[in-house]
Parts: sequence; structure tokens; C-alpha cells
Amino acid sequence: MGTGKDSFKIVLVAGEHSGDVLGTRLMEALEDSLGQVEFFGVGGELMEKRGLVSFFPLSDVAVMGITEIFSNLPRIIKRVYQTVDEVISFAPDIVIIIDSPEFTHPIAKRIRKKCPGLPIINYVSPSVWAWRPGRAKRMKPYIDHVMGLLPFEPEAYVRLDGPKCSYVGHPMIERLDYINGLDKAAFLEKHGLDESKPVLVILPGSRSNEVRFLMQDFGQTIGKILVKNNDVQLVIPAVPHVLPLIENGLEDWPVRPTIVSGEDDKFLSFRVADAALAASGTVTLELGLVGVPMVVAYKMDGLAILLRPLVKVHSIILANLVLGRNVFPEFLQEDCTAEQLEAALYPLLSDTEQRRKQQEQGLDVIREKMLLENTTPSQAAAKIVMSYLGKATLSR
Repeated sequence: MGTGKDSFKIVLVAGEHSGDVLGTRLMEALEDSLGQVEFFGVGGELMEKRGLVSFFPLSDVAVMGITEIFSNLPRIIKRVYQTVDEVISFAPDIVIIIDSPEFTHPIAKRIRKKCPGLPIINYVSPSVWAWRPGRAKRMKPYIDHVMGLLPFEPEAYVRLDGPKCSYVGHPMIERLDYINGLDKAAFLEKHGLDESKPVLVILPGSRSNEVRFLMQDFGQTIGKILVKNNDVQLVIPAVPHVLPLIENGLEDWPVRPTIVSGEDDKFLSFRVADAALAASGTVTLELGLVGVPMVVAYKMDGLAILLRPLVKVHSIILANLVLGRNVFPEFLQEDCTAEQLEAALYPLLSDTEQRRKQQEQGLDVIREKMLLENTTPSQAAAKIVMSYLGKATLSR
């Protein structure tokens, strides 16, 4: 690399669990390439186990949703200033902020003012292509490079006059070989599922508000589907923190689905599924990469509804945005009804339906656009980080 250094000091700042996972994989890739590295910053249990010295517990800032951010704002602001001071004291070779822009970007701005020569990389782009597009240009003074998880993001940053952006791949890509190797037959036997009957996987969300808003409509949709075909088998992969809400919502459902837990069983449920009914979110990309036809729904709370007119994309489904066209149907707010959901979903449970075939073609294109050649997302991200470590003497 031409730096003449035997070791490097790297700061990583994450703001929630997903960033902790990404940060851990990036740390592994950097250590594989650089050898001796000191990691400081903000991270969770996974990053700490990998060797990161965290300035404070990730739980102090890991809040989700606009309402939670406002209610915890004083503590978050305090941690922002603490992080900036700690970073300056540590005198790193580079800073990598990971997602959570409400927390990480104020930190990056203040570090840039105090250390104008210190490289700052943003891992996981804010959704500038969806709303508040002016943020892209405003990032240029304090972000040197954006490492995007979605293949259309580099073009968006060019169009919006933002900092340099490179597609490094979605973290789900690193898991595909493992997921494809999981034992489907054992999963079917474990949960008493019949391979000859259709399987519908239901994903009402990973956040409390999503589950509360969607469970009733999803239950009524299931009722209509079972009237047409009572052989359809139902599976819900549930994360622990929303399981009580799911259980409460199931009281009004016509039948009780099979509930599975853990990442392996979640992805096995995808692999055996004929179709999915899902809340909008990252899960649509996961379904897309595994190859599951889907119908997507979403309902928002009052404050989020007020912000809806600011969204500037043709779809809120990430899988549709990757494709560049609306292949997977979405039903939002007042359109999220059992009648509309059932009408879109039921044809996907038949191999002969044209709508299913159209989705399957779209799923093939998603994989073509998102998969990387001869590298992994964390390796691609590490390569960009190393290019900045090898550039110039840093002025602190």
C-alpha cells in the first residue's frame, strides 16, 4: 500500500444492531488484509467480540423510528459530542460511519471540522434517492466516499451531485451459499410441513408498530385464501421482541400458523415458500435474493403519514427499486385491505399463473444486478477503506 505503517488505527461508528453486524464483517476483512489493526468507536456485542473498544454501549443510541429518536434526543446528542471527543483523542487513520444517519452524520460533520484531512467513509447510504435528496450534496463537505448496499445508488449520487459512491453489495449476498446449503427436508419434518402442499411465509415486520398495524389485515387475507384453498400452509418467522405482539394478533386469525425463530429457520422458511406476504423493508431484498415471489404491504403511524408526500420514488419496495420497475405489488395505507392483498397473493401460490412467472423473471434480474464477481461485500468495502489508508499523510 505504500504507507510504511505496521499497524493502523481505525474508528467505526455504528448506531444499531444491523450496523454492528456490518461492522464486524468489515473488521474481519480489514484484519485479513492489514494484519495489525486497532479498532475504536461505537459498536455492539459482535464488534466488541471482534476487538472494537466501544466508547459506550450501543443500546444508548440504538433507537428506531422518528418518535423514538425525538424521545431520546438529549441522550443521543450527548453521545454525539462524546464520540467526537473520543475520536479526536484516539487520532485514527480513518473514520467509518455505519448507517444510522441521525446519529452518525452529526459526528462526521464535527470530526471533519476538527480534522479536515482525516478520511471519513459512510458505509450504508442514507435514502437520498427516496426522500430529502438535497442531503446528497450536503454530504460532500464531510464524507469522502459512500459505500452503498444497493446497485442503483452510485448513479443516484452522481445525479444528485453527492460524494463519490460505490456499490459494495448487500450483506445478504455473503450468506447465500450458507442459506442454499441448509437442509430443507429437515426443516419440513421439524415443523410438520407437507412438501406437496403450498407454503405461504408471512412477515408482519420486525418493529412493534408494523406488527400492530398489519396483523389484522394479514389475518383477514389469510382467511380469504383458505376459503379458496385450505391446503395452504402458513409460516411466520418471528423475532423475539415482537413475538408477544404476533401472538396477540393471532387470536383473531382463522388458523394458527407455524411460528419459527432464528435466522436459519427464517431463511429455510423462505426456501420452502411458494410465496410471501411481507411488510415493506429490507426483507423484500432477502426474499428477492432467495427467489420468493411476494406481495408487500405497509401502514404507517400518524407522523410518518405526514412525511409520505416527501417520498420521491416509484415504489417503497427495495426489490422494485433494484429492478427499476414495479414487479412486486405493494399496498399502502388505505389500499392495504384483505380484499386487495388476497387478489394479488393467491395467484402466486399457483405455478401456472402468469403473474407468478412475471415475478420469477424479476427475481432472476435482482440476483443478476446484486451479486458480485469473485468477492464479497465486506471484502469490497475493505478494499475501498484500504485505498484511503494508502493515500496521504493525515492532518489532524
